[in-house]
Amino acid sequence: MIDFELFSKIRNYHEQKGLSATQIADELGLDQRTVSKWLQEKRFRQRAPVVRASRLDPFKGAIVRMLEAHPYTAAQLLQKIREEGYAGGYTIVKDYVHQVRPRRSPAFLKLSFAPGECAQVDWGSFGTIRVGESSRRLSFFVMVLCYSRMMYLEFTVSQTMEHWLGCHQNAFDAFGSVPEKIMVDNLKSAVLRRIVGQAPVFNPKYLDFANHYDFKIVPCGKGKGNEKGRVENGVGYVKKNLLAGLDLPHFEAMEAVATRWLETIANVRIHGETRRKPMELFAEERPSLRSLPPNPYDIGTITQVRASRQFRVAVDSNQYSVPAEFAGASLTLKAYPDRFCIYHGEKLIARHARSYDRHKDIEDPDHPRELIAQRKKAREQKIFMRFVSLCPRATDYFRELEKRRMNPRHHVQKIVALSEIYGEPPVARAMEDAFHFQAFSCEYIANLCEQRTRSLPEPGALHLTRRSDLLDLEVQQPDLSVYQKESREN
Repeated sequence: MIDFELFSKIRNYHEQKGLSATQIADELGLDQRTVSKWLQEKRFRQRAPVVRASRLDPFKGAIVRMLEAHPYTAAQLLQKIREEGYAGGYTIVKDYVHQVRPRRSPAFLKLSFAPGECAQVDWGSFGTIRVGESSRRLSFFVMVLCYSRMMYLEFTVSQTMEHWLGCHQNAFDAFGSVPEKIMVDNLKSAVLRRIVGQAPVFNPKYLDFANHYDFKIVPCGKGKGNEKGRVENGVGYVKKNLLAGLDLPHFEAMEAVATRWLETIANVRIHGETRRKPMELFAEERPSLRSLPPNPYDIGTITQVRASRQFRVAVDSNQYSVPAEFAGASLTLKAYPDRFCIYHGEKLIARHARSYDRHKDIEDPDHPRELIAQRKKAREQKIFMRFVSLCPRATDYFRELEKRRMNPRHHVQKIVALSEIYGEPPVARAMEDAFHFQAFSCEYIANLCEQRTRSLPEPGALHLTRRSDLLDLEVQQPDLSVYQKESREN
């Protein structure tokens, strides 16, 4: 297609350089007939676009009138004009609707806040991360002070109520103060229900937390996430500037990653909106913020649980032990981001560090100790009863063992074991003999049983291996005067 620039070249080659149509065609790579045609033109004329007739043309006026009356969709318009005789397709209708009714981007008011007036909070999530031997979804909490854009960031692997409140608490501690209002989304940790024309129903736990720290909860309207655009931008900034391309380490390292990023990048950069560093504006905003209360809020969430027969409580796919005497009991679990406290009534019976790994059994060594002691005592009692039944004097034998031995129950166990090896009658006889000789120990009973079960060969006839005259032996009478002499000298 010939444009004005190419037309000017054709005229220049012909008028200034004196080239023919054939020469100009070779120079510009055009057809000779095209060059000859444009040489006959005195000025450049834009080619009029070729307008082709469309099946939709008779219905375009009706489409415009229907769109002015109501914001119909292209599919609805297609149904209506087909009733009037349209036989074309859907795509041409959709393209024409986009021409006569172009999409409009919604307009938003720009909100402004006074120092200390408001903060905005929200959750974000980004892939998964290793926790122990498991993989968990990585979540992060962001709080942004609306005036200074000062940011707080904390990584978690859960978004439950205790984490929601704990992150608020940690953010207040990091800022050293509390804003007048906090803007939140309509998540269940903050807002339980929204009814048109009525005040929002806040989560009682979050409302109590807000009363303790003396801030007002300001929920956004439904589908109005733009109202908390500062924290929405903050969540996106964390993903793009910190997490994108980051080789995520183990979850335990994420706290140090967040702290370093806030101190070296997020809160010391020149903010694109304020054109100042958030840290500098925060110094100006700090006097307008409210002071922290004297005591922190108890952020633990309470649920009722029941211990299993193995005296375990199941939480987040892990098993946590309680004292054995509470097996099967109904208990109260108080969950914190870093620990679990388990109560029976008002008594604290167990406390465990919270594990974010999966399918782990966490046992306090003290919890099964009483059960083990009870079983050991029952086993020892059963052995003692078997010992007493061995013979009538078994009780007296045990009293003597207690007097003479440091660990009499050890000897009782050994003697009962001997009764299983040699039988009860031999052991009972050995105990009777032990009384006669005043020998009280399991070793003596074992020796007697062993000697009596050992088979000795009977003596046979004496057979001489040499001559019979070897029996004719003469033994001299001993001289006893040696002993009489020694006695006189002594």
